[in-house]
Amino acid sequence: MSQFWSDIVHQLDPYVPGEQPEDHQYVKLNTNENPYPPSPAVVEAIQSYPIESLRRYPDPESSELRQALAGYFDLEPDQVFIGNGSDEVLAHSFQTFFQGRDPILFPDISYSFYPVYCSLYQIDYQLIALDAGLRIDLADYQRANGGVIFPNPNAPTGIALSLDAIRGLLENTASVVMVDEAYVDFGAASAISLIADYPNLLVIQTFSKSRSLAGLRLGYALGQTALIEGLNRVKNSFNSYPVDRLASAVGIACLKDEAWFQRCRERIMSTRDWLETALTELAFKVYPSSSNFLFVQHASSSASALYAELKQAGILVRYFKSPRIDNCLRISIGSDEECHQLVDSLKLILNTA
Repeated sequence: MSQFWSDIVHQLDPYVPGEQPEDHQYVKLNTNENPYPPSPAVVEAIQSYPIESLRRYPDPESSELRQALAGYFDLEPDQVFIGNGSDEVLAHSFQTFFQGRDPILFPDISYSFYPVYCSLYQIDYQLIALDAGLRIDLADYQRANGGVIFPNPNAPTGIALSLDAIRGLLENTASVVMVDEAYVDFGAASAISLIADYPNLLVIQTFSKSRSLAGLRLGYALGQTALIEGLNRVKNSFNSYPVDRLASAVGIACLKDEAWFQRCRERIMSTRDWLETALTELAFKVYPSSSNFLFVQHASSSASALYAELKQAGILVRYFKSPRIDNCLRISIGSDEECHQLVDSLKLILNTA
């Protein structure tokens, strides 16, 4: 450790993303990337983009993209905040809303970036345990708090909450409630429809998963105007030009091709259903998923051993060495061919071929 680091940096335990190896060609089912390419409209937007304009700074307000998102979700532009991927939007949101006296609340099994942000920004937090079925029970969050955040569907379990459950929490919570909807397009109900009724609701989404733009880094938050104004105050105190010109153009083009978006998400959900059946037949317990991944546990083989043997076979899945889920694997939904390859490899590993 460096003697020049601040005390806060010494105490950080940084987020560890899924493996992105370059030394071998793997079937990558470990980082929830979309197996299908972006819309042809995205390709056209990139190929026709006036490269000479990149010499100029982008619009600090991302006005055209905000307008496009507002139109898509039937909101006003001042209800939209844009950032470089939902992780940046989350980071600004933690700074903006989670600096109160009471601890913020989030699930004990959830997106592991949340405690990292708390450490970085010195935010007190309290973990709320998932129930025996690894589900979030929002009744457990109706207590004094400095804010609430949870993914819907949850990660890494993939289990979704109903809008009624979210509404019930909002009715009984005075602080900001953030719903992290990175995976919502794969079968869950979005809380965007609740924004008009709840001034404390912030919904965060991304272009990374369902829209195949993980490599571009584009995310956004939706909420009533006062919340978005707060986010802009933080953003403009950090980086007034966060989203580049090309990313904005690509995002706008992506939103215009609704048919491509719907086809891709439907293909992924169809493959997910097939894979759930195939894994169940191999003696896996498969948790109900509304996401583009499955969370599974085998009846007799350990998750760590299966992870290692699948990697040896050229297939990457995600293994979390964490309490309560250290015998589970998270498997991203790949193409049909990739998922068939996964099942064939598991049959050989489990001696059921």
